[in-house]
Amino acid sequence: MKNQFGRKNWIILILFGLVGQLAWSVENMYFNLFVFETIAPNLDAVTLMVQLSGIVATVATLLAGTLSDKLGNRRGFISIGYIIWGFTVILFGFLKTESIQAILGTDAATAISVTLGVVIAADCLMTLFGSTANDAAFNAWVTDNTRPSFRGKVEGVLSILPLLAMLIVAGGFGILVTIIGYQGLFISLGAVIVLCGILGLRLIRDSEDLQKSGSLADVFYGFRPSVIRANPSLYLTLVIMGIYGIACQIFMPYLIIYMKTYLGFSVIEYSIVFGLAIIAGAAINLLLGNLTDRMSKVTLLYPAVAILSLGLFGMYLSRTANHTMTLILFGIAGFVMISGYILVSALCGALVRNYTPACDAGKLQGIRMIFYVLIPRLAGPAIGNAINRAAAIPLPDLGSADTMTTQFIPAPEIFLAGALTCLLILLCIPILSRTSRKQSVQDGED
Repeated sequence: MKNQFGRKNWIILILFGLVGQLAWSVENMYFNLFVFETIAPNLDAVTLMVQLSGIVATVATLLAGTLSDKLGNRRGFISIGYIIWGFTVILFGFLKTESIQAILGTDAATAISVTLGVVIAADCLMTLFGSTANDAAFNAWVTDNTRPSFRGKVEGVLSILPLLAMLIVAGGFGILVTIIGYQGLFISLGAVIVLCGILGLRLIRDSEDLQKSGSLADVFYGFRPSVIRANPSLYLTLVIMGIYGIACQIFMPYLIIYMKTYLGFSVIEYSIVFGLAIIAGAAINLLLGNLTDRMSKVTLLYPAVAILSLGLFGMYLSRTANHTMTLILFGIAGFVMISGYILVSALCGALVRNYTPACDAGKLQGIRMIFYVLIPRLAGPAIGNAINRAAAIPLPDLGSADTMTTQFIPAPEIFLAGALTCLLILLCIPILSRTSRKQSVQDGED
């Protein structure tokens, strides 16, 4: 394996990483807003959609990661997967309550219920191919082509891409919707993903060190007690990542809805606030990229977790009678939160890659997804929506009652819950530190 990542690999990493994160950001944030604004303001449906897509993502990654190991092929899974992924995003452009009502010839309430079901099913279909291409194959490709000496820098860039995508989605896509509508937006994004997949057929090459290995029975490889005992640092890091994911999923699916409904931000206002916070946070983390390669990543988790929790606590408190002051305070707190969000993600991502045996990169992507996606998406939104339901803050200007809506909006306590959950990581870091040192000694002896 080369001692540097290389210009071509950087192009592939940024192109496929950014386009993939754009698609995930749309699914994680904008599909939620799409459902809330165009079908029904139903936070229960939003929560269910996030949870089911997490299950599909995990199963798909388990199967595809193992199969890509068996076939010794990441390139095909990435490229073909992106092409199909793009077409499933385009499908969303044609999902409308009016169309389903016309086809079924039912009343409005039934049409809304069916549309919600179809949208959730379509989201699961999109997740199936997205996780195959991105979560399983692309992530394994990154592990194949990086080494510990420069992995922190690569992971730092990777951790910024979701925030850059979030910036584009939260701001630019909101403006685009007002211009071309949801249908135009989904068709355009889907076309970009398809084009990216086509380019992948020409650009992507698998690592020279990648060999065919394992069998389909290795779907359960990461669950074997012997594998867990042999890689304790990996699994402890995954536990930390799971706690981090739960903390973020408590508030993330409802973030834009919260800014629009509870805080009353316009599209331009939340785009500016969110955008500036992301840009500043990403810039700081880029500067810290080399630092994470020189210092202990485990030790750096302490300040990273503290920064994230402080930012979330600030977002919880950022409510004043003055609208402009609320914008400023929420923006500052958002900047602090984003900085910690990126840093924790980058550190954990680099540690996971460092602790992952190179020959098992594909078959272990599924177990990674359980902690990265499945557990956070099942637990986080459930906690967040329980808080929203308990607070029962009514939807402003709801008008006539609609039995198909939950009729409540996200509550600020979701940020407080996220902050407190994140602090649980501080209990795990000392254990990881001791385990990591012990495993290093044992590996040295071997």
